[in-house]
Amino acid sequence: MSADESKPKGGYLARNAALLCQDEQFRLYLDRRRAAKFNLEIPDGTHTVEDARDFIMAACGINSRAELDHDQNAATVYRQIMHHFRRWQDRQRRRALQFQ
Repeated sequence: MSADESKPKGGYLARNAALLCQDEQFRLYLDRRRAAKFNLEIPDGTHTVEDARDFIMAACGINSRAELDHDQNAATVYRQIMHHFRRWQDRQRRRALQFQ
């Protein structure tokens, strides 16, 4: 078996995570999350696509996004990240509506 054959292939979650890392709103969420968590001043736009990828892989305990489709624990953590991000997006929308 070659090295390529032993690597898990990415599926839906891996593709979703790749797209999420490219999402400017998700990267803004990471900026603000880190600033709040560590009481830092982090300018918006600090997190890059690579930073987002590194965050997901570290949080999920994986070495490749493809593992999200093969590791139940990693998939669960990823879904929790998505849930927290969506809640943050909803709060941002509600705040924007309040100030219209």
